[in-house]
Amino acid sequence: MNALVIIAAGGMGTRMKLKEGESKQYLKLGRYPVLHHTLKAFEVCAFVSSMAVATQPDYLYDLVRLVNRASFKKVHHFLQGGKERQDSIFNCIEVFASIYRAMSEEKKRETVILIHDGARPLIQPQDIERIASDALHFGAAVPATKPKDTIKFIDESGEFFGETLERNRLRQVQTPQGFRAQLIIDAHLKAKADGFYATDDAALVERYFPEQKIKIVETGYHNLKLTTPEDLEIAKAILKHLSKTQSP
Repeated sequence: MNALVIIAAGGMGTRMKLKEGESKQYLKLGRYPVLHHTLKAFEVCAFVSSMAVATQPDYLYDLVRLVNRASFKKVHHFLQGGKERQDSIFNCIEVFASIYRAMSEEKKRETVILIHDGARPLIQPQDIERIASDALHFGAAVPATKPKDTIKFIDESGEFFGETLERNRLRQVQTPQGFRAQLIIDAHLKAKADGFYATDDAALVERYFPEQKIKIVETGYHNLKLTTPEDLEIAKAILKHLSKTQSP
């Protein structure tokens, strides 16, 4: 198995209530910046061969410095993020599409592309391996957790509840989302041509390749996305817990 990894690290973090000049990717989480934890989780996976990171132009220097300080060897591509998350992902897809086309047919058959949010720093290597393996076997695999709360539709007025959804059939979707390389390359190329935007990469596959089933990979609540200041405090507590449970 060979995994090419895309990290979307260009979010502005408007709901994080940051000071001027701050980026949530570089906030301290324990001893290291958030993005350090994210990259390290993939760096230690033997089957990951290359990473491409998309960030805002103002933070390219910070990204290169972080990678050099940590001696990460698999971050090969430093790319400028786009206006939307999907634009940033597409910039990375173009780079990996060129690399993929140059591979032997045998190598192509064992290659997947994983797409992850840089602001999900607590993803675990064992989760990454399960997602990549299922993506290779089934074509597409997405991590998810069961919602803890009841979910309801609202009516057209926006003031009253409508239908209550069956919680057992719902999942909260996470990243990294994994796909056979050709599948996600084609999905992004089609979306780019159509000017179609979705909230995640799996939705592009659902739209353009409806016959492709997407495997659910049950993960845990540790893989949260840092969106608000409260999320950072929760992540600190989870990191402390993980450090204790993983200590020899």
